[in-house]
Amino acid sequence: MEVKVIRSAKRNRTISGRGEAGLFVVRAPLGMSDAELAPIIEKLQERWRKKHLSGDLDDSDLHRRAQALNRTYFDGSLKWESICWSTNQQSLWGSCTPGLRTIRISARLAKTPTFVQDYVIVHELAHLVEANHSARFWNLVNRYARTERARGYLMALGLEDVESET
Repeated sequence: MEVKVIRSAKRNRTISGRGEAGLFVVRAPLGMSDAELAPIIEKLQERWRKKHLSGDLDDSDLHRRAQALNRTYFDGSLKWESICWSTNQQSLWGSCTPGLRTIRISARLAKTPTFVQDYVIVHELAHLVEANHSARFWNLVNRYARTERARGYLMALGLEDVESET
């Protein structure tokens, strides 16, 4: 979701964020720098997303995110038949069937931060190129700048160990 920051001289310390017309609008003090605001915005977005996540997961939004990640990390070269949220994946975060060019993302990820979800999407997109977990596969996945952080997040939750696959 695109972020719009509105700074106000009337605000001294408080920062707020909410969804408005397809944007995430953040209201912040006038003197606060972008560097100070960035981690706060990330936390506000995560909190907002968790609060407003309903039982309906939007496959079209997932498709748009996959398209954007494809453009950024694979030069837009990948094609798939479908990418969708899956409510019956309990042991995997995602799965890819390269022969059918289908990707499923576990609905359990919906409550994780966006950077973790994007890591799993990139991981599954990479399987369209390499249908294994070879060094070449991991080189593709590691193009995503937050791979290590996302894997660490999952490890800290006890949901991924160093040798596991998504």
